[in-house]
Amino acid sequence: MMHCPNCMWKDIGKIGANQYYCWKCCIELVVKGSTLSVYQVEEDGSLVSLDDVFSEAERCIEHEQSM
Repeated sequence: MMHCPNCMWKDIGKIGANQYYCWKCCIELVVKGSTLSVYQVEEDGSLVSLDDVFSEAERCIEHEQSM
């Protein structure tokens, strides 16, 4: 099961092909290969990358599944 890398919440909803949304901290997650890209959703609907906030290990899907 996938966890949010920001809040570790398990209530992740699927919003599109390879796109997920954390309902607790309101960030969007996009699966790219074996890595998650993390985005903050702005008021105007635009996305701001948060990838620089999280290490590659934190965004690795294999890391997520081993937790």
